[in-house]
Amino acid sequence: MTSASYIFLAGASRGVGREIAQYLTAQQLKVKALLRTTAVATELEKIGIEVVLGDALNVGDVERAMLTDEPIHTVISTIGGLPSDVERPDYPGNKNLIDAAVKAGVQKFILVSSIGAGNSVVAASPQVLAVLGKVLAEKDKAEQHLIASGLTYTIIRPGGLKSEPATGNGVLTEDPHIIGSINRADVAQLVGRCLNSDAYGGLRQRANNKILSAIDRNMLFGQREFAEFTLE
Repeated sequence: MTSASYIFLAGASRGVGREIAQYLTAQQLKVKALLRTTAVATELEKIGIEVVLGDALNVGDVERAMLTDEPIHTVISTIGGLPSDVERPDYPGNKNLIDAAVKAGVQKFILVSSIGAGNSVVAASPQVLAVLGKVLAEKDKAEQHLIASGLTYTIIRPGGLKSEPATGNGVLTEDPHIIGSINRADVAQLVGRCLNSDAYGGLRQRANNKILSAIDRNMLFGQREFAEFTLE
């Protein structure tokens, strides 16, 4: 990564995205965040993040934010809708981000999806699918669009998310059958470790073009054995 390039983060206002914003700035990395409203803009600016206002559902907003003179090294998206949303951004918002990333010539796109999307549907219970099936289908469409885009990607599918401090026990696996819980702060650490540059704490090319489930090794549902995916 050159000193002029930066990480573009969508979804930094809450949840996993907010944890990633805090993790990246703690690593003294240059981050630009796309926010729909000014509600948390001041808080993010205080920790050193450049804020640009715009809606991921608006192509013009996304392209104006991303197609600038400053090169983007990596795009990270954690966007997802709330139950109250009329239009959820899980697929259309991520599609706009992916398409703009292609135009901007970014080096890597990290998409935070969910266990239950794509081939990990086998890990989700019928009860979960009854409630979240439509959402997971939209997330799967976003994953497939990213894979087809030609971008270097990493797709991370967390299990059930908790808002506790990081345990340090978050792990990745290529096994789509695994399900469990994980703290949002641990997801942020795993995302950070998948960044594709020595400037981000160690170049780990192994995560390139991989789809990985993320769980806490101590919060598995069931006792299934699985192979941890290492970035070394």
